[in-house]
Amino acid sequence: MLNINIDKLKKLDNASSESYKRLRTNIQFCGKDMKVIAFTSTVPNEGKSSVSFNLAVSMADAGKKVIFLDTDLRKSVLVGRYKINKAVKGLTHYLSGVNPFDEVVYATNVENLHVVFSGPVPPNPSELLGNKYFKNLIKQLRESYDYVIIDTPPVGSVIDAAVVAKECDGAIIVVSSGTVSYKAVQRTKAQIEKSNCKIIGAVLNKVEMGKGGYYGKYYGKYYGKYYGQYGEYGNYGNTESNS
Repeated sequence: MLNINIDKLKKLDNASSESYKRLRTNIQFCGKDMKVIAFTSTVPNEGKSSVSFNLAVSMADAGKKVIFLDTDLRKSVLVGRYKINKAVKGLTHYLSGVNPFDEVVYATNVENLHVVFSGPVPPNPSELLGNKYFKNLIKQLRESYDYVIIDTPPVGSVIDAAVVAKECDGAIIVVSSGTVSYKAVQRTKAQIEKSNCKIIGAVLNKVEMGKGGYYGKYYGKYYGKYYGQYGEYGNYGNTESNS
């Protein structure tokens, strides 16, 4: 397995660190069969990539064997965000048959954490994520790791998240405080559920400290209010640093 240093891991403040520990614990209480978990959001820039990656780090710190998959094949931000200082191969290389899996998975400087980056943007992201290679990969990872944490694109932008969710045990919706409407999150939840993936909760993100009685910037709230109807997909928007 290849090795890589993630050079820009942010050190969380105490409140945020405790919030991730609570989120980690809540997921563990969902049962031993809840191993493959997708993270999504309604629109770009709600913080799903940061939340899912920091959770993966928290789980690895707790001694769990974790693999993080970046399935945002269109607008991934992880390589740039964490200052990966060398060319990396990614999921698109594997799903398109260019490279075997052992050439696209990386051990990191976080003990117990392995990462698969998205790779170059392909012409057919949804088709790649829906092919038999992705389905078989998830089956293999389920046997090899304690947790498989998957970052997916926003549901309100493209269908990719629903395609990925079909292979997952559960999904968590990241909701940016004051950014999206209740009805929009309802549509996101309904679309994920159409893929027969269980919504295990939501993370209310970007909450200002000291307001509303929240304990930290990231607050994991399970079995929350986000329910509703099927939503339409629009054009995939520009993804900024916190997507």
